[in-house]
Amino acid sequence: MQTALIIGGGQGGLSVLKILKNSQMMKVAAVTDVDEGAPALQLAREMGIPTGKDWRIFMGEQPDVIIEVTGDSKVLEAVRQYAPRAIVIPGSVAYLLAQLLKQKEELIMQLKNQSYQYDVIFESIDEGMIVIGDTEKIILFNKSAERILGIRKQEAIGRHIQDIVPNSRLPEVLKTKRAEINQAQQLADNEKIITSRIPMITAEGKVIGAFSIFKDITEVVNLAEEITNLKEIQTMLKAIIFSSDDAISVVDEKGRGLLINPAYTRLTGLSEKEVIGKPATIDISEGDSVHLQVLAKKQPVRGVKMYVGPKKKEVVVNVAPILVDGHLKGSVGVIHDLTEIQSLTKELDRARQIIRTLEAKYTFEEIIGCSEEMKIAVEQAKAGANTPATVLLRGESGTGKELFAHAIHNASDRRYNKFIRVNCAALTESLLESELFGYEDGAFSGARRGGKRGLFEEANNGSIFLDEIGELSANMQAKLLRVLQEQEIVRVGGAKAIAVNVRVIAATNVNLERAMVEGTFREDLYYRLNRMPIHIPPLRHRKADIPLLCERLIAKINQDYGRSVKGVTSQAMQKLMAYSWPGNVRELENVLGRAMIFLNYSDYLIDASALPPLIEDKVASAEKSAEWPAIAKGRSLQEMLDLYEKEILQSRLAANKGNKTAAAKDLNISIRNLYYKLEKYQLH
Repeated sequence: MQTALIIGGGQGGLSVLKILKNSQMMKVAAVTDVDEGAPALQLAREMGIPTGKDWRIFMGEQPDVIIEVTGDSKVLEAVRQYAPRAIVIPGSVAYLLAQLLKQKEELIMQLKNQSYQYDVIFESIDEGMIVIGDTEKIILFNKSAERILGIRKQEAIGRHIQDIVPNSRLPEVLKTKRAEINQAQQLADNEKIITSRIPMITAEGKVIGAFSIFKDITEVVNLAEEITNLKEIQTMLKAIIFSSDDAISVVDEKGRGLLINPAYTRLTGLSEKEVIGKPATIDISEGDSVHLQVLAKKQPVRGVKMYVGPKKKEVVVNVAPILVDGHLKGSVGVIHDLTEIQSLTKELDRARQIIRTLEAKYTFEEIIGCSEEMKIAVEQAKAGANTPATVLLRGESGTGKELFAHAIHNASDRRYNKFIRVNCAALTESLLESELFGYEDGAFSGARRGGKRGLFEEANNGSIFLDEIGELSANMQAKLLRVLQEQEIVRVGGAKAIAVNVRVIAATNVNLERAMVEGTFREDLYYRLNRMPIHIPPLRHRKADIPLLCERLIAKINQDYGRSVKGVTSQAMQKLMAYSWPGNVRELENVLGRAMIFLNYSDYLIDASALPPLIEDKVASAEKSAEWPAIAKGRSLQEMLDLYEKEILQSRLAANKGNKTAAAKDLNISIRNLYYKLEKYQLH
């Protein structure tokens, strides 16, 4: 690289310095000027170029070029005499040469950029590309050509085209100067390509080469097959939609009608001409367009009531978005005639009412529980179903005693006969007696003429479920004992005994043992009922079942409320698992139902914020601990020991999260002994 000395630091020197600043052909050795504040000297210092007042001190560097830009002819003459071998260029000539050098470098850079762009395009196109010169040898060969032909670029460049592609017609194109567009060609490995061959001709008419652009025809064939398959699928889907009895409408992403089926026309009274290509609101008489809501939110909307068509038909609409690879393409709506749904609902309600009075609804498969406590209860109930013995279901309110009663009946040999349910606490003594045992004609004022059969007679050869058995009066207890002992009843106002064959399933949340001690429950009836006791654990002792229960209860509430909630969030589940559930499964259903009522229709999960407050009764626990001395006062040693033992059992059960096996192991007693103590202290 040549070196240059600039003499003169004024505007001329500054211009020359700026031009040579980025030059790759000449390096500035120094800049001189008698004025140390000259602008060219200041720029030179910033660039790290030596500066000075006298140009002579830099002549020892023997610069190749001296550029004199002072404009002083004496200085120019002195430089020529002092350095006769150096090329001395006046400022005006230097400026012109610098501009030419700059233009040359810019043209070279522009040519490089264009060459790079052409290379990028050439290598990145999906089609294979081969270029030959006038000698029929390959001069360009891109990556797609490598992929399609299976030949590396290094092996192809410089070779004759027919050495690489034996049946190539590029030499023929060179001779004829005529292009061949979209021609099929067979390759050596039995693959086909589609190729276009074009000669390269200069403005003077000289042929300098030819090139071919080709694509693997396999992709085209596959694409054609896919299009054929898509058309077949489209035809099938259209046939399905047109054959559906449900009214269906489809709109595009802008909310314009695309497709309706005959059922839609029958329901709304609107034809294809009135709907296709029209806004989604065209069929609405009253209400907002659900299609437009779905297109805005990209979320399905279900169960919206509205009125459609000229006759203002009351309908329920379900609409879902059509998403293709995450992109919204429209929405599809299904419209149900609400009049028909209401009629079917009434019929279903009537059928359900009949079923409720004649049959048990639930089976053991519908009892949710994976905890050991629940498994034991279910196994005991299954064993009880296989015997004619009276079953006593014991547990807190809301634990599912009625569910067990249904399941026991359905698993027994009486399942094809009636299942009668009676809530003993819901009726007065006189009414309960007449309902259970029936009455004779004229037994009391207002009695039905001819008398009435009682529920025990109705349940003959079936099962009767007596809920809240602990609430029976002493008189009713005596009459129930007779039924259990003698298998016969006597109607109110009658004297004749009527034989009945009824399986009794009783349930209570009352401590019957304490009731016996207090004299409110007959001991002989207790032993008749307690032949097969089944303890149903409270929810706080089987919290592992809460996720399964939530899943089943949400599905049930969805059906009742017409919602589509899918579950609860992990935060909500943590909140549910932390609560002690004094109301058991019934309270859990209540909490989930309340949360779902206030959810938006676009929400599919119950969050912790949607749950109502779950407040633990910690005050009662604290008061109980504080009252221990007062409770113990005046009691016998055995009574105090029993109280203390009960507290220990409660504490160990709580520490083991209700796991009875773990609690028994912790207490170093057998599981059977633990169950005996739990029954003794009513810790179920």
